[in-house]
Amino acid sequence: MLFMIVERFKNGDPVPVYRRFRDHGRMAPADVAYIGSWVTPDLSRCFQIMDAPDRSRLDAWITKWDDVADFDVTPVITSADAQALVSPRL
Repeated sequence: MLFMIVERFKNGDPVPVYRRFRDHGRMAPADVAYIGSWVTPDLSRCFQIMDAPDRSRLDAWITKWDDVADFDVTPVITSADAQALVSPRL
């Protein structure tokens, strides 16, 4: 299952996040996969796509980071999957 994560760095400060990542890596459970990410130019937010079997496995990853960032999580599907769902109604 794919998830769009909006990560807001606490106090707008990305340094604690990047320092932890440098020192410990992503720290995701083995069944949670990083797909890609994009960061706003002001370095206040990160948008990530993660793949996890369910929300509880994603939450296991979030708990390792929630002291340095706030997270909004939304389950998403690909555009191709959305088109397949909508096609019968066109």
